[in-house]
Amino acid sequence: MKIGIFGGSFDPIHNGHLFIAEAARESAGLDRIVFVPTRGGAHRLGPMGASAQDRSALVRLAIASNPAFAFDDSDLADDATGYTADLLPRLRARYPLDELAFLAGSDSLVRSRWQRLDEILDLVSAFLIAPRDTIDASAVTEAFADVCAERRAKVRVLDLPLVEESATLIRARIVAGLSIRYLVPEPVYRSIADRGLYR
Repeated sequence: MKIGIFGGSFDPIHNGHLFIAEAARESAGLDRIVFVPTRGGAHRLGPMGASAQDRSALVRLAIASNPAFAFDDSDLADDATGYTADLLPRLRARYPLDELAFLAGSDSLVRSRWQRLDEILDLVSAFLIAPRDTIDASAVTEAFADVCAERRAKVRVLDLPLVEESATLIRARIVAGLSIRYLVPEPVYRSIADRGLYR
């Protein structure tokens, strides 16, 4: 099976995440996308508005209707470092017979300098990048400048429509008392409202 690993804080998960996952699955010929929320990465500020348990519950609600989507809690373990290079061996052990690709947004890749990219590329069959309108192609190329050509050959920028939604926008709207309905899946919208998250 060809599995796409989609890691992130998902703080909160939104329709943009779901569209990117489905479009990447289709574009790259993947059988499944596994959503892997992080407890908090060492390379960036931690999640801004909800606990790991809350964010995980929202992810599960968001992906429940798509049989090609799955959830994995490997990066929520107490000893998880938040680094992709440490996460992927765990996933390789969990899915030993599957081919793993990794999916990342170009904004994540460029705004926080990734560590040990060579190790990451050695552990996956493909490194898939979802474009964001604020990040140009030269910045993505620069992110892989220190990686050898053989490993760089695994990197592919997906040809996807640009997605405007962001978790930052959603949190700001909640704080301002504005609706986030239709920016997030309906079950996520209702859960955030019922539990008073991000206020």
